[in-house]
Amino acid sequence: MEAKSKSTVNTEQTIDHSSQSLWEQIKEDWIVHQKDWTKPGFRAVAVQRFGVWRMKIEPKLLRAPFSIIYRFLYRYVRNIYGIDLPYTVQLGRRVIIEHQSCIIIHGNSVIGDDCIIRQGVTLGNRYINAPLDAPKLGKRVNVGAGVKILGKVIIGDEVNIGANAVVLSDIEKGQTAVGIPAKIIKSKSTVN
Repeated sequence: MEAKSKSTVNTEQTIDHSSQSLWEQIKEDWIVHQKDWTKPGFRAVAVQRFGVWRMKIEPKLLRAPFSIIYRFLYRYVRNIYGIDLPYTVQLGRRVIIEHQSCIIIHGNSVIGDDCIIRQGVTLGNRYINAPLDAPKLGKRVNVGAGVKILGKVIIGDEVNIGANAVVLSDIEKGQTAVGIPAKIIKSKSTVN
């Protein structure tokens, strides 16, 4: 991954797309999904963006038909493609969902710009008595297939998480984590 800004994610991170219209966001997502509107990952992200957009419509009476459309599309994406990405997720720009199936994203999760999420990934809570705890991913996080990130975990910018890893604790920026439970490995560039 190309190194860019070296800042960690803070626990108060919020993602603001107010400078972009819904169509600008969807066009940007379409481009990073290789301009293929048939990809389930693109469709899931587009439906999530539509869900966020419709919540800005006031009064609620005018929002109601859009909410019906959103609920239908959300359930379609969840049940047919196996991608559960609710509108309450704080989703960054240019997020790529590379493959479909068994992707569960907790509604309180934060996913930073330019992240890649693959099949079988779960971003969820860890304890039954803390149902609102959810992971926060920084920018340019590369999440391998089958990864489970559980609890109020903060993943820094430019982190790589290997396939099938189970992440239960924070990971600092620029690190690579693998295994169950996930452990940091040294990259070849840092070995003397």
